[in-house]
Amino acid sequence: MFDTKIALVLRDDLAPWQELNVTAFLMSGIVAQSPAIIGEAYRDAAGHVYNPMSIQPVVVLSAEQETLRMIHRRSLEREVTTSAYIEEMFATGHDAANRAVFAEFAPDDARLVGIALRAEKKIVDKITRGAKMHR
Repeated sequence: MFDTKIALVLRDDLAPWQELNVTAFLMSGIVAQSPAIIGEAYRDAAGHVYNPMSIQPVVVLSAEQETLRMIHRRSLEREVTTSAYIEEMFATGHDAANRAVFAEFAPDDARLVGIALRAEKKIVDKITRGAKMHR
């Protein structure tokens, strides 16, 4: 049904609160990159209106640190724009601080805890090779 695929890959040693936090942040980046993936508002039987959500399914995967680094490298090599979250961002309190700490690291020394991408299905599958379905 979709030519593209959305995949989020989380490092496999995160605490549950970290997994949820990183997932929310990563997905917000995907939506910012591709606002057309947001559908219409939801309405219940009583007429209450709820926020629209993604029209496309999202696959959540997990990987150990080295596999996550490979996934990051593959996305850069294929020039696929991603959302990325590094460990140091857990210690910041706002967007400007997140961006400042993120800018201190290059791909080779970043302690990546999550990455998200949306691209052609086959490309996403190749980039995320080695990751497993999240538990």
